[in-house]
Amino acid sequence: MARLDRREFLKSSLVIGAGLIGLSTEAQAGPKNVLSPDRMGVLVDTTACIGCRNCEWACKTAHDLPTNPLASYQDKSVFEKMRRPDDKALTVVNRYANPKDPDAPYTVKVQCMHCDHPACVSVCIVGAFSKQENGAVVWDTDKCIGCRYCMVACPFQVPAFEYETALKPNIVKCDFCAARRQGGELPACVETCPAEALTYGPRDELVRIARDRTKRYPERYVKGVFGEYEVGGTGWIYLAGVDFSALQFPKLGNNPAPGISESIQHGIFAYFVPPVALYALLGALMWVSKDWPEGEDEE
Repeated sequence: MARLDRREFLKSSLVIGAGLIGLSTEAQAGPKNVLSPDRMGVLVDTTACIGCRNCEWACKTAHDLPTNPLASYQDKSVFEKMRRPDDKALTVVNRYANPKDPDAPYTVKVQCMHCDHPACVSVCIVGAFSKQENGAVVWDTDKCIGCRYCMVACPFQVPAFEYETALKPNIVKCDFCAARRQGGELPACVETCPAEALTYGPRDELVRIARDRTKRYPERYVKGVFGEYEVGGTGWIYLAGVDFSALQFPKLGNNPAPGISESIQHGIFAYFVPPVALYALLGALMWVSKDWPEGEDEE
């Protein structure tokens, strides 16, 4: 059988390469990031939190995570070290010293902040993360490819990876009790808080409530509402009686977190097909320019 003419081979390679490049461009789909004026949020008043950890228990129960009886959460020894949300606990409570009153330390709940402009949504190259109209930042496990860019991009270091799950590890984080809210229920942590340290409602209204509290009770709260402006605004906002840095809140600017990371990640990884196509074309050029034995040019 006669070998393919080099000119025909080159033409075919060019067509295939161009097709791959065009396909990769058409395949891009922007992530869903709906910023509704009616989106919901939670106001966390750290001066009201009593460190009962009921929210930890309620969160695990609502998400079918292994947990102990509620009474066991009265154990305060866990406060001896700082904890972060992980694949076994989507929210945790930490304790911090109170310089005004050493006998009354502050306790702070930590979970996904559900940013208005989420870095995790921005960097996810397969669109597994999305910002919902109701304010929640959720993810689609079936789309996730385990690249873990979201873990690197998150300014609050929240997304966790199931390292112990060998076959199909997932990215996990607080989903703002999406299933409960669809059924008309409150987020589990809000519903179970006995001190009413958590207030659920429209984000804009919560911001107004927070500002009003700081003005009315300046001796109780420091100025500012964490999450009102940080990284473009977050769904969960905080009040505190001491500087937020004393509660290990990160110092962040007001610009949305995605920015540079979005252009880098999508530029390098979302368009992974063109480099493949380019190498295919280079290989084709090398093939046709090869010094073939005399007489093979016409074959």
